Amino acid sequence: MLVQMRVVDRKQELVENIVRLRRAGRGLPGNRDLSIVRISLERELGETVSRRLAARALGVTHTALNRWIDAGDFPVVYAPSGRLEVPVSALLRLREAVEADQDQNAGRYRLAPTMARQREAAVRLKLADQKPAAGSGHNRARARSLAYHSAIASRLNRSMVDEARHALLRWREQGRIDPSYAMRWEGVLDQPIREIRESLLDESTAADDLRQNSPFAGVLSEPERRRILSEVS
Repeated sequence: MLVQMRVVDRKQELVENIVRLRRAGRGLPGNRDLSIVRISLERELGETVSRRLAARALGVTHTALNRWIDAGDFPVVYAPSGRLEVPVSALLRLREAVEADQDQNAGRYRLAPTMARQREAAVRLKLADQKPAAGSGHNRARARSLAYHSAIASRLNRSMVDEARHALLRWREQGRIDPSYAMRWEGVLDQPIREIRESLLDESTAADDLRQNSPFAGVLSEPERRRILSEVS
């Protein structure tokens, strides 16, 4: 039991330090040293964490987090152990969103305001404008990918681009992306924001292929992702 507690404490420490590095990276965009240190911590933490640890990192009870998961507001995936766990990428983004809401609502370090805002954002998605035109040849997966990246393009900012660059660097380190796709994405991300948006909305076959290896995966909230899956076909 003591060993298990130490493991949980270490993982929570890793989450806290990764959050700090993400914050520091916004003030030093493109700093490779920060990215390398962060990748090392992310490797130790792993791709997923237990729901109990996620609840601790978010400042809510395990029961409360499970309610949000059951409501479809927070993602879980099957870990290699067979347990349902929380993706680290989703946890970090939600942790930062909760902190931002706390800054605007003193003393309200809760998940409810953040989840409400994410559900509202899902309702506001203009999916009718994002669906491929009839006869365009897009299959369901491509249509959903285009809708997903259209939603990202509508709110794209420099911080999101920096996170995408970090994802590419991590994937390169882990051998999780073909070097040719990594190079193409790096070329896209080196452009001004307006041109990156155009690349995300490009309906060519080459752009379709590139979106299937997207460093923007996981950027949208779970309510937004679920709405795209249910309504775009």
